Amino acid sequence: MKRRALPALALICAAGLAATACSDPTAGDSSSDDAKQTAVDPTARLDGVKLTMWTAQNTVNAPRQVIDAFEKATGATVDTQAIPDLYEQNVPTKLASGDRPDLMFWQPSISTLPFVQPKQNLLSLDGEPWVSELGDTEKSLGVIDGKRYAAIVTSPAMLGVYYNKDVFRQAGLTEKDFPKSYDDLLALGHKVVDKTDAAAFYEAGGDKWPLQWQMQVQLTDLDRQWWADLNQNKKKWTDPVVVGAIKKYKEKLLDAGLAQKNYRTGTFTGQADALWKGEAGMVLNVTSFQSQLQAKYSTAEIDEKIGWFPVAKSSATGLYSPDQTNGVVAFKTGDEKRQNAARQFLAFWLGPDYPDYIKTMKIPSVQPSVPTPEGLPETSKAQVAALPKAIGVFQAKAIVAPDTHLYLADMIFGKKTPQQVAQAIQDQFAQVAKAQGAPGF
Repeated sequence: MKRRALPALALICAAGLAATACSDPTAGDSSSDDAKQTAVDPTARLDGVKLTMWTAQNTVNAPRQVIDAFEKATGATVDTQAIPDLYEQNVPTKLASGDRPDLMFWQPSISTLPFVQPKQNLLSLDGEPWVSELGDTEKSLGVIDGKRYAAIVTSPAMLGVYYNKDVFRQAGLTEKDFPKSYDDLLALGHKVVDKTDAAAFYEAGGDKWPLQWQMQVQLTDLDRQWWADLNQNKKKWTDPVVVGAIKKYKEKLLDAGLAQKNYRTGTFTGQADALWKGEAGMVLNVTSFQSQLQAKYSTAEIDEKIGWFPVAKSSATGLYSPDQTNGVVAFKTGDEKRQNAARQFLAFWLGPDYPDYIKTMKIPSVQPSVPTPEGLPETSKAQVAALPKAIGVFQAKAIVAPDTHLYLADMIFGKKTPQQVAQAIQDQFAQVAKAQGAPGF
């Protein structure tokens, strides 16, 4: 999945789902969150029960295996409805109109989950049997103000470096040369440029959203208190450490000639093609890049040509990035039978069906007790191994995920300086946080 922040105006409207112009007159009573939920049998009969599930257009088939198995096991019907792009913008708009599904894919991060007003609109999933089965990173997702509102059905994407093995061999690079810091990564890039005909990195300025990752990697040394202060308006995105990260990306990578010549117009699909052909030595991106490779090439082909390693500001550590395919939420509809059926669907998904689901989807497991399927590329296995120690991207730490990629795109076209990029990020962050009613804003 691509990582796009919600546009600022959509965020502001979504933040006010329960108020004025963006109000939702059908929002559920938040007091029911504390009601004791009855246990559900994952395979109990549900003949005649019909559930609706919203998905993005490009993930409409993602739940197909579990839906088919659930319908066969229980007699229920689950109807998927694809919401037009932009999914993250159109879902809050539909909710504000009073429309709501029984189930929905939604990003389970503290920056995005709040925009569907979980306390008012969603069933609390605390105490569900599958919660204790999740891995530690997955357990940290889907929780707002100490309450769980999302089931975690897939692992968050991993951010790291995909590299072309042939290019690295030509540059004389081996695993012992893998970087242990961002500065090491840039030095590695210079070796690629100096010793091969390939660009060190392929940057996708045309699609914009991947531009955020080079900045993200440089913010991994910021501790929990820094993010807590940011979320209370005690720290700002104009902090010198953020401006320095933006400036380093511009001056030490782009201006230093480490990206391909057309980095301003490069695309996500172009990244995969360039890396595969050896026109670029490295691509810094998330698991959606992995999915793109797996859609075109076999595991054996990928293993022969492409490798992966993690990197952070000052360590060889990966980053995890939640997206809307990771989380599934269940809505308060006022129909207790359907609400319990929605909980049963999640219990089935993360219970008896889970091994079959991840085998069919060829994805890593979110449950340590359920082995990841065989046959995944080594790049995928490396990401699974890196996840337990991974650091969250800012979407998992900040209460608002600003459109950093849009402001970075302005920078690469000469419309903003690094300081102006940071100021634009801060302005949007504060605007949306204030609309949310966040303390300190």
